[in-house]
Formats: sequence, structure tokens, C-alpha cells
Amino acid sequence: MQNLDKNDYLEALISSITDSYIEQPSFLPNKGIVIEITELLRKLIFPGYFDKEDTDYMYLRYYVGSLLIEVRGKLQKQICRALLHETATICSDDAEALSEKITVDFLKKIPELREILLTDVDATLDGDPAARNKHEIIFAYPGIFAIGTYRIAHELHLLGVPLIPRIMTEYAHSVTGIDIHPGARIGHHFFIDHGTGVVIGETTEIGNFVKIYQGVTLGAISTRGGQSLYGKKRHPTLEDEVTVYSSTSILGGETIIGRGTVIGSNAFLTKSVSSDVRVSIKSPELSFKDLKQREQDETSG
Repeated sequence: MQNLDKNDYLEALISSITDSYIEQPSFLPNKGIVIEITELLRKLIFPGYFDKEDTDYMYLRYYVGSLLIEVRGKLQKQICRALLHETATICSDDAEALSEKITVDFLKKIPELREILLTDVDATLDGDPAARNKHEIIFAYPGIFAIGTYRIAHELHLLGVPLIPRIMTEYAHSVTGIDIHPGARIGHHFFIDHGTGVVIGETTEIGNFVKIYQGVTLGAISTRGGQSLYGKKRHPTLEDEVTVYSSTSILGGETIIGRGTVIGSNAFLTKSVSSDVRVSIKSPELSFKDLKQREQDETSG
């Protein structure tokens, strides 16, 4: 009788939970596999850096070929599931054909992705005196991890792939603390120094040879409009050769930072700045007092 009561309770609980589901999600991509695909693509772009075993360059073509086959199969399946989930009107056969085309089109972009990412590595080496060589940057720098993942996700975003690009960039965000939306447009030779706390919004536009430091936010002034703001320019534009130092916020879709301008730390901007300008805030007054003298004054008092 007691076992029967427990079974009744369990059945009631199961019904209560399942009845609370308004809509059962279907054909969702697998987050773990998307992350695995991201890592496989990093191996393709930078061969030999992220493998558990040494890569034998005598068999480089075999290595690349086997990676491509693995990525193609996994990526196509996840894109297909994302398409079916996003658009209920697509039948499975159409989604299969479209996902195959998108996957092939994306894989053709890998040489270009590698080329532009190498400019980001060059910019990092040029901009950071602490960097010993390019190998150290590719292995260890969070900025390159985040930018590389963004560039992969951005290409998939341009090809109309739902869900997967955002999973990729949020994976990089969780690892590095750098949040770059896959919809942002970023030019070559992009350098993020240190990087923790950097936020780059969906409609941000960044030119070439731009450098930003930790804690920088390129965001929207207000998101009160919610979904009604979708597709509208909400985030700033940084033209070529702009430098933005740490803990600065630049907000608004109409805000343009002109070419060659330098924005100092802790600035807060919601208006455009013309080219070749240095922006800084006044340093607060600092008070210095000798601690030993303070102790003597307190003792004598």
C-alpha cells in the first residue's frame, strides 16, 4: 500500500511538471556538440595548437581532410536541427538540403577566416609588449580565443544560421569573460588587450586596426523597447585605428567614434567624436598622508 502511494505521488508529480510545459521544444541543436564543433574549427584554423597529440605535418592533408569530414557531418546535423526548430514551415527534406548547402558554403570560408584571424594575431603581437611571439598569443590569449570564435560564429550568422552562432559566442564568453555578439561587424587587425568584461553589442561596427582594453562596453543606450528594437542600429560605430582604454562605455546606434581617436579610461560617451581626438576625463583630486605621521598625530592627540 505504501509503495502504491509513492507511485501515485510520483505519477502526480510527473503530470504536474509536464503539464506546466506550455510548448515542448523540438529539434534543438545540441549545445555540447556545438562547442565541440567550435573546438574542431579552431584546430582547422590553427593546426597543431589544440590537439592532444602532436600533429604530424607529413600527413597534413590527411589531418585536414579527417577534420573537415568530422566537422561537416556534425555541423550539418546541428544546422538542420536549428533550422527545423526556428522555422516550423520547413520540412525535413528542405532543411536537410539547406543545411548541407550552408555547411559547404561555410567550410569554403575557412581560408578567409584563417587569413583575417592571423591579422588579429599580428595586431596583438604589435600592440602588446608582453607577448613573446605569435605562438604564445594563439595558445594563451583570451582575446584571440574570443575573436576567433566570434569570426566563426559571424560567418554562420551571415549565412542565416539560427541559435548556433550565439551558442558559440556565449561559449567564448564563459571561457574568457569577453562577450561579442555574432551579429557585430569587425574589421581586420582587431586587438582586445586583457579582455575581461568587454561587451560588444549586436549592431556594433568596428573598423580596421582597432584596439580596446578590458571592461569596455560598446552597447545600447536603452533596451526598453524590447523586441521592437530588433534589427535597428542600437550600438556604436568605431572607425579605423580607434583605441579605447579600460572601463569605458560607448553607447548608442548614432554614436560614431572617428578615425584615429583615442578614448581614455572610465569615459562615458553617448555622442559622436570626430577623427584624431583624444578624449579623457579629469583626474579626481588625490589626498596623500604619511601613515607614520598619522599614527604620531593620533598618539599625541
